[in-house]
Amino acid sequence: MDIKQVKDLIRQKKYRVTLHAEAERDAEEITLQEIEQVLLSSVAEIIEDYPNDPRGPSCLILGFTEEKAPVHLVCGCGIGYPETLIIITVYRPDPDEWIDWRIRKETK
Repeated sequence: MDIKQVKDLIRQKKYRVTLHAEAERDAEEITLQEIEQVLLSSVAEIIEDYPNDPRGPSCLILGFTEEKAPVHLVCGCGIGYPETLIIITVYRPDPDEWIDWRIRKETK
């Protein structure tokens, strides 16, 4: 999966949000419109790749809202859904856990 494929599926509205992502989205007060903004942003980038995820290959994407707030999304094309982007989770990254929102800080 690459960022172009992600953007194409978002533009075509070929995505679904898992129940887990919906709960996280609600808790973090992230709207569906913001999710689309983040994923369609010119600065959206894949920062981690999970090719062996048991749910199907997935990745961690960093993007920013129009207000420049960072958002992380784990997305993939699930097994049986090759033409649908599955948004597995979405959250606002904790600055204590990330360097420049892209690199995980080492835990002690």
